[in-house]
Amino acid sequence: MSSLLEVAGLSKAFGGVVANREISLTVPDGAIVGLIGPNGSGKTTLFSSIVGHHPIDGGSIRFQGREISRLRVAEIARLGLLRTFQQTRVYGQMDCMRNMLISAPHREEGLLDMLSRHSPEQVDEAERLLAFTGLFEKRFLMAGDLSFGQQKLLEFAMALMNRPKLLLLDEPTAGINPTLINGLIDRLKRTNEEIGITLFVIEHNMRVIMDLAEHIYCLAHGELLADGTPDEIRGDQSVIDAYLGAH
Repeated sequence: MSSLLEVAGLSKAFGGVVANREISLTVPDGAIVGLIGPNGSGKTTLFSSIVGHHPIDGGSIRFQGREISRLRVAEIARLGLLRTFQQTRVYGQMDCMRNMLISAPHREEGLLDMLSRHSPEQVDEAERLLAFTGLFEKRFLMAGDLSFGQQKLLEFAMALMNRPKLLLLDEPTAGINPTLINGLIDRLKRTNEEIGITLFVIEHNMRVIMDLAEHIYCLAHGELLADGTPDEIRGDQSVIDAYLGAH
């Protein structure tokens, strides 16, 4: 598989606190890659750096072979690299369909234009993705009235409206009812296999990430501790000591 995302020697500090120190990793095109580590290990900072939310202090970020570390968030998104967040970012005073339609690709238009000028194809796509995430029956409910887990599913569906090449998911199962997690794992796998979207996933639920990812990176104290297949990570003593042994 060719590399879709290449991070080389990435470093980021906030004042005197080093969040990421010389992180290097690769996400192959078409893969599902996991990112684990204890709280405060630098996972979310790394995601934020990759999508341009803050400038890095050193290193390189290449997406489809292009250096993107100095691009703005919107420019990176237009290239097909998007992320979701631990805390959802949905429009609570709009129903689910409007959340979906406002997320569809648009030219430089105002908010009212985006809400009023959408094609039948976009409406069909929004309904299809809401059905895919199990939210079709709630499509006319206000997003703010959904449960937290349902809001995370809506945010996921909103990201899919843009058909990204690479989607970074920050703890997708957090806040999801445990009885629904297996269904979410299946949807993530189908997103990868059927829609063709590469996934890079931060996840604390070890059962989920071991079942989902084909390659896993582990951070600790802002540094890359280990990487390998799920079986290799499961048996790595340094990972067990730093993270898995605490659960």
